[in-house]
Amino acid sequence: MPRDTAAATKEALLGAAREEFAAYGIAGARVDRIAERAGVNKERIYGHFGNKEKLFDAVMSQVLDEVVEMVSQEVDDVGDYVARLYDYHREHPDLQRLLLWEALHYGGKREFDEGRRAHYRRKIERLARGLGAEPSVDVGRTLLTVCGMAAWPTAVPQMARLILGPDADDQGAMRAHLIEFARSAVARKAPA
Repeated sequence: MPRDTAAATKEALLGAAREEFAAYGIAGARVDRIAERAGVNKERIYGHFGNKEKLFDAVMSQVLDEVVEMVSQEVDDVGDYVARLYDYHREHPDLQRLLLWEALHYGGKREFDEGRRAHYRRKIERLARGLGAEPSVDVGRTLLTVCGMAAWPTAVPQMARLILGPDADDQGAMRAHLIEFARSAVARKAPA
């Protein structure tokens, strides 16, 4: 198969798999639907990726690369950072669904490749610089908290509606709240 055709097939498979995994999760995704959506024979999935789990890993790698490109600027202000994450999650709900499906499928027992670990180490380093701190587990906890705050309102919109009622639709107010909350939390935590 010519290189351009192979690359195009691989990209088509990744795009189709992203939609399939976001909709059905790892267990519910079907390689025949992915292949049909990509317009190729399902044997191409095995030829390019090996199996469905490795295809999922490739999708996650691609998605996380996109996130890095969009929100990886330096973290000079944790409020600005949480706002960028919040905006990204609202505009790309498939990322949340993929992460939630991954958690449901693997639980806390997933082994990750070095590339994915490096992705989060870089995020911790950027956040640490923005906080004027050294990279540490504590900065990692702050990152995890900020990521959760940014994602949760759109990851579980039913909870937002139950808790906030019609105000759940006011995305601007939620965004402003997250910014102020993150800044306040980091300011309280900073050493005197």
